[in-house]
Amino acid sequence: QVQLVESGGGLVQAGGSLRLSCAASGRTLSRYAMAWFRQAPGKEREFVCGISWTGGSTIYADSAKGRFTISRDNAKNTVYLQMNSLKPDDTAVYYCAASTAVWTITHRYNYWGQGTQVTVSS
Repeated sequence: QVQLVESGGGLVQAGGSLRLSCAASGRTLSRYAMAWFRQAPGKEREFVCGISWTGGSTIYADSAKGRFTISRDNAKNTVYLQMNSLKPDDTAVYYCAASTAVWTITHRYNYWGQGTQVTVSS
């Protein structure tokens, strides 16, 4: 079992930055590919970005390319999401998830955190 806990969300003005963290316990995170998803009110949960278990490969949704960066520190059992140039459309609950590989669909992920709210004001 892997327990995931996100942190770092908050309220930020458009154009600002936030760094989210996802800390894992239970099993070493190095066994898993990791991803960030987000869910805005009234919308489906959507893939944001993912990173392989080594950190050598990353995938980004078009909405995140050039603005967001996913990284991981397996020694700290933590995954990060650096978000720059934030827009009001980025407002959502952000979730980290763990799986055997990086998938862009939710049902491929075995483990989820509880989410952290990101609100971007205009």
